[in-house]
Amino acid sequence: MSEHDHGDGHDDVPVAARVRRLEERLIAAGLASDEELDAFLGTLYASAAPVNGARMAARAWTDPQYRELLLSDGNAAAAESGFGTLGYQLRVVENTRVSHNVIVCTLCSCYPVSLLGPSPGWYKSFAYRSRTVREPRSVLAEFGVTLPADTRISVWDSTSEARYMVLPVRPAGTEGLSAEDLAALVTLNGLIGTALV
Repeated sequence: MSEHDHGDGHDDVPVAARVRRLEERLIAAGLASDEELDAFLGTLYASAAPVNGARMAARAWTDPQYRELLLSDGNAAAAESGFGTLGYQLRVVENTRVSHNVIVCTLCSCYPVSLLGPSPGWYKSFAYRSRTVREPRSVLAEFGVTLPADTRISVWDSTSEARYMVLPVRPAGTEGLSAEDLAALVTLNGLIGTALV
């Protein structure tokens, strides 16, 4: 998938109505109850936090084999880090000194909740969803990220089937830090691409 990719996967808009219809079908078929679905979501949100993605990023900074796995097969890397089956394809894109990545979901708000926690309100806003694809450099500047003119910016459009996470550039001068200390440096915005770390 390339920058500004607008692949299929948004056929389910409006999402909330279709999700509720699916829930109702599961309940009607006797496959789940409202209580079971609520319990599942409660468990998901209780363990979903940006620290999950931050730990994966920190591990990639210190373990070259894990970094390679994370960039080639995000689902396998997530499973190896204890996050089990994600239910979507996780694609991790790496920032470098000459390229910067930012994620968006142009039609709704697809997002790797289990690894990044609930999405911020601005991520779901129409302004962010529409402007990031058209003018990523301006949007990043509004977040305080001013990149050199020759830095290539790629925008990755999440779908219901594929979600993205950014692997930020490891900050200089952090060679002696533990994985836990490194993870503490990684922000939610860094994992989305609207911050450097």
